[in-house]
Amino acid sequence: MIKTINGHMRRKFWLAIALLVILTSAIISSRSATVKTAAMATKNEAKANVVHSAFENYVADIYQTAGLKAVGMDYDVFQKAVVGYYNLKDSEKLSPASTVVTVIDFNKASTQKRMWIVDLLKKQLLLNTWVAHGQGSGDDMATQFSDKADSHQSSLGFYVTDDIYYGKHGRSLRLNGMDAGFNSNARARSVVLHAANYVCENTIKQLGRLGRSFGCPAVAPELSNRIIDLIKGKNMLFISANVNNYTSKYLNEGIVADRFAAPTDSSVQLTKAGM
Repeated sequence: MIKTINGHMRRKFWLAIALLVILTSAIISSRSATVKTAAMATKNEAKANVVHSAFENYVADIYQTAGLKAVGMDYDVFQKAVVGYYNLKDSEKLSPASTVVTVIDFNKASTQKRMWIVDLLKKQLLLNTWVAHGQGSGDDMATQFSDKADSHQSSLGFYVTDDIYYGKHGRSLRLNGMDAGFNSNARARSVVLHAANYVCENTIKQLGRLGRSFGCPAVAPELSNRIIDLIKGKNMLFISANVNNYTSKYLNEGIVADRFAAPTDSSVQLTKAGM
């Protein structure tokens, strides 16, 4: 009887031990999986931070080397322009040889030189000058924007420069609007870059602002040929303003992440980034 009881107790004991081992193994496996998942998430987050830092450093390097702060360019506007540039590059909208971006910031008054042309590869400011906005967009400050015909308003967003032609404003540069609903009617509206006599310091002295166009980014006659020659032939032009409803597929930072996924020194990075 005693032997039977002892045997029964031993079986219970070893069964309990087996269950404890199984339970312990399950807990360890679960914790291991959790640790691995957390480690992977941490690794991915660290990689994303490295990529973001690489791009930030790249933009900051150009911004500083080209002296863009000293000539009034807003850093965030410039960064958006560079993001758009790489998205357009990825979409094969730009010339393979394109390294030049043009930025117009309509957050600034017309009395300010709010147009910049920058060579990203050379990290060089090529030109900073005045540019007019449309009559329907405002007086000194452009506050209203439209892509509608006869609105005489400027249109925000990314453009790709196209061919040169001679019209009523002389030698002019056609622009293709890339942002549907914001500037995609540029060709239909004849929104082009052209010279205008009202873009000058004398007009500012007389009116307290620049003259205004019918929606075109108009520039000074003495600079128009130089500007056209710098940016013609499938280069990017970005017109920016703080408007809540503006969106663009070309502000996709995922494209930038892909290009800057393996940060290296700046010269190698430029090659990797597709310049």
